[in-house]
Amino acid sequence: MTTFGQTVEYKIVTSIESVVPGGIGRSRIIENGTEVDYTQFTTVRTADGKEKTTSDRSDVKIDNLKESTLLNFYSLVGINFQNIASNDAMITSLLNKYSVEGWELFNVSSAAESDGGKDDRTGIFITRYIFKKNK
Repeated sequence: MTTFGQTVEYKIVTSIESVVPGGIGRSRIIENGTEVDYTQFTTVRTADGKEKTTSDRSDVKIDNLKESTLLNFYSLVGINFQNIASNDAMITSLLNKYSVEGWELFNVSSAAESDGGKDDRTGIFITRYIFKKNK
């Protein structure tokens, strides 16, 4: 993207924190390690029809990524504040690393997914950190 004559580069890092009790869930910081061209996987629709991509879903998956371990929000007895503080330390370390490398934390977006029913024992808390820097 060009802004005021400068080219800007973006990076997205995602943290996924499990809300499954008892350490059963998987919590991670995920960083992709591959640049892709989204247009290779895009179908174009016009009034004259559509130009469908020849890529299938398996072509979209990347093999190069970084997974940093985080802890689950819950232990067997309930919410685990030490785990949350530990995750905060891990995420702070990541934010500081990218800041030193010249990346600006541009936007943060988070959401929770859970059934929420009476016997619900699953769910995740997902946060996307969007960084930018001038090329």
